[in-house]
Amino acid sequence: MVPDHWYQPVAEFLGRAYLRNAFTKGTVREIDFLVPGLGLDGTGGHRAKVLDAGCGPGRHSLELARRGFDVTGVDISPKFVEIAREDAAAEGLDATFRLGDLRDLDEAGTYDAVICLCEGGFGLAGAGVDADLDILARLARALVPGGAFAISAFSSAYAVASLEKGSHRFDPATGLFHETAELRNEDGQTARVPMATRCYTPQELTLMARMVGLEVSAVHGVDPGAYAATPPTLDRAELLMLARAGT
Repeated sequence: MVPDHWYQPVAEFLGRAYLRNAFTKGTVREIDFLVPGLGLDGTGGHRAKVLDAGCGPGRHSLELARRGFDVTGVDISPKFVEIAREDAAAEGLDATFRLGDLRDLDEAGTYDAVICLCEGGFGLAGAGVDADLDILARLARALVPGGAFAISAFSSAYAVASLEKGSHRFDPATGLFHETAELRNEDGQTARVPMATRCYTPQELTLMARMVGLEVSAVHGVDPGAYAATPPTLDRAELLMLARAGT
């Protein structure tokens, strides 16, 4: 499917410069929280199979592979998939990365866990909420019965509370947070790029999860790189929902 959102050209422009962003530096802490939070085990006779949906340059996939998990990362950006494969090969990690659009994901009962973090596809797929619901359904269907699920989404409460006149705009009709970001790539080139990310409330995420057969265990309020079992607040940028597929 041809992408209809801003993410892919931004990824192609940034390349490895994406990994300079401060929010990418807390990968280990995020995985430290998610592994026990999802009840995963990377050792023993069964290596849990994990799908990193919208994996970007693979930072979560690579950290999970370091811990012994059988990881597959999927992303719509050829540049990010290339970076992830290079870094996995450089470390000798057993992780698979493939190019793909989550709106086309068609797997059933394959993974012990699915993660979709840092708005990795969810929240970026155009203006219609139906696109996000469809992605959520596809991710849920990819789980084995009882499989673990984690997804992050931009918080509506934070978006409204953090509005800055002239540079950000929140559309209450669509739930989209509009901003113009100043980007710098590896060659020092700069670009101003308009972005739009769909925001959610905890109740909306919970209802959507139930619609696709997921059993929600928690919706935390978190900041990138600082995952913890903390409630959503006006000053926490993201919602982190933990759930399981029905048995």
